[in-house]
Amino acid sequence: MMDFSKFLAILDFKKKVSTKSLVLFTRQLATLIAAGLPLVKALRTLHDQLEPGALKSVIKSIADEVESGSNFSEALARFPKVFPDFYINMIKAGELGGMLEDILKRLSEFLDKTQKLRDKVKSALMYPMFVMIVAVLILIMLMVFVIPTFTNMFSELGGSLPLPTRILIVISEITRRIWFLIPFLPVAIIAIYKAIIKNPDRKLIIDKLKLHIPVVGNLVQQVSVARFSRTLGTLLSSGVPILAALQTVRDTIGNEFIARAVIHVRDSIKEGESVSGPMEASKAFPPLVTKMVNIGEETGNLAKMLMQIADNFEDEVDVAVSGLTSLLEPLLIVFMGLVVGFIVVSMFMPLFSLAKLIE
Repeated sequence: MMDFSKFLAILDFKKKVSTKSLVLFTRQLATLIAAGLPLVKALRTLHDQLEPGALKSVIKSIADEVESGSNFSEALARFPKVFPDFYINMIKAGELGGMLEDILKRLSEFLDKTQKLRDKVKSALMYPMFVMIVAVLILIMLMVFVIPTFTNMFSELGGSLPLPTRILIVISEITRRIWFLIPFLPVAIIAIYKAIIKNPDRKLIIDKLKLHIPVVGNLVQQVSVARFSRTLGTLLSSGVPILAALQTVRDTIGNEFIARAVIHVRDSIKEGESVSGPMEASKAFPPLVTKMVNIGEETGNLAKMLMQIADNFEDEVDVAVSGLTSLLEPLLIVFMGLVVGFIVVSMFMPLFSLAKLIE
């Protein structure tokens, strides 16, 4: 009969475990193992101090599996939604090399830096998104409550209305009829986008186009290259074979165009080629990256060089995000100015015509 704790773990299997929780678990596990605790006892200790939730149930199940004779990496592999492939591969390498403590420390550092990079991008875009949402809400209120008042007045005056005014009245009428659907529009757009990118070929086209969007494309490439370099460098320095490491990187890169370039690199290495050559031929990586990878190969310090590339590109992401934020703010102001200006002009043009007739 199935143990009840394992049953709970299966129920929690698909629940989301935050990266911050995973970082904290990994760091604390490394500390306990460094203090001399056996793996099972360390897992039990962490389980006891956690609040009820998905991670607590999963850790209990993992501790039971390890206690019954399974390898730590095998137990982790039962929960791929919680522990990514690179995490499991690094743990497996740590078990084989007898350096589980060091691997756990590297994992916690890697996850922490990845989360910080993601948080920087999100926080930088939060203010422009907030301004845009407020602006859209104000426009909806104008279209639903203010413009109809002017429309009634114009209809009483009679006569032909200017084209901008007629356009505004049509927009207002449409908004009044479908205003309750507008909050669901972002959800619909996201759902359609996810449906489109389920097809790998369509996702390839979209991800390739992303890289050519002015300003934004540069940021997308920098984030992808930083993630590629950090993940591959961490895996290689942890003893994961390069072919397995590249396959793991391909699954975590986030951009289909760059991911296929990574697979091309992996296939070329199987044929006896270097890493930098196929990278350069793919045109998916900046020239500086391929040159630094080439230097890393020649000096035998590829993992170290990849970590240096990751540090450099994460710094560039900070600069690019700041620049993008600085650019978005005036663009939003100009956009709102144009919209408000159009509304004002459209509303007052008939009044000006009326004033001329009175004169």
